[in-house]
Amino acid sequence: MKSFESVWLRIVAHEDSEFRQVRGKTFKYKMNGNAIVPNTTNYLIAKSQIERAWERMPVRGPGEISDLIAPSYLFAILADERISGE
Repeated sequence: MKSFESVWLRIVAHEDSEFRQVRGKTFKYKMNGNAIVPNTTNYLIAKSQIERAWERMPVRGPGEISDLIAPSYLFAILADERISGE
């Protein structure tokens, strides 16, 4: 598994890129300090939440990380090969 810091740098680099949730809804995000804000919601998803999700990857879907904030967004980003590097 790649280090989370390398994943975080890819997340930062893909600000404003389009991502697709499991059900097909697309979104982009903006960086806000050490957090991201998807353009389709007001959620502020902290780097720490993203790291907690990353530690569990790979998972089959957002249901496996449903105890975290915005699991469908977390899964869409972390499962994307641009971010995972796989």
